[in-house]
Amino acid sequence: MKPTFLKYAKPLLCAMVQESTPDEMIRTVCNALYDGAEAFGIQLENLLPEYRNEATLSRIFSHCEGKPIYITSYRGNNSKGLSDEECVELLLMGVRAGATLADVMGDLYHPEPIQITYDPEAVAKQKALIEKIHEMGAEVLISSHFGRFLDEEETLRHAKAQRERGTDIVKIVNHSQNEEQEIKSFNIIYRLNQELDCPFLYLANGKKSKLVRQMGPALGVCMYLCMDSYHLPQNSKEQPILRAMHTIRENMGGILPSRLD
Repeated sequence: MKPTFLKYAKPLLCAMVQESTPDEMIRTVCNALYDGAEAFGIQLENLLPEYRNEATLSRIFSHCEGKPIYITSYRGNNSKGLSDEECVELLLMGVRAGATLADVMGDLYHPEPIQITYDPEAVAKQKALIEKIHEMGAEVLISSHFGRFLDEEETLRHAKAQRERGTDIVKIVNHSQNEEQEIKSFNIIYRLNQELDCPFLYLANGKKSKLVRQMGPALGVCMYLCMDSYHLPQNSKEQPILRAMHTIRENMGGILPSRLD
């Protein structure tokens, strides 16, 4: 069966891989497999430039044991200073190497502070890229990292704009600095689950983000983004540890939503 992020019996446990060399990435993948990873998020922008070739990416992906692979090619880390076109070239290389799901930044071709653009030319180019990735046999996720808290209506507007561009999965990373924003995030997840006709990944960063990341999948979020361990400066400390989330998910019994149709 072809790997997919679009159908699942339970929200997927996706281990994020943020290392800078192939051997470090492979080590993280192998450790995460033993800790129950069901999917992998390989962040290509972290890979050093000398390793960015299709053969090396294929070698990394081959250690994922046929599980679905999510790739990003963001502007930061070891891709800092690259043009958006160069970031896209790396993303497409990852698709050719066998990735399942490609992350298209919501402000691709027209950078914005909250990572969503409505510039007509940029949106048209995004749609063309999404169509190309689909033609290559991969799934698409559009991501927007807000960098601050956006309320329910603003978030819904941006999520629906992502969906209209042809994405298979909507990804929103909001901010949650206090209990009020934390509670509002759960309201946003409820609305996304009611109003979107596709899987969605809603996350939060900030002081009060942990509960949103841990409990969001019980309300409709399609997967958990986890770290197998924290050991490098660039590791995302907001992301929960894989072993812990495996235990939390399995102790939720039958309340977790599935998407098998």
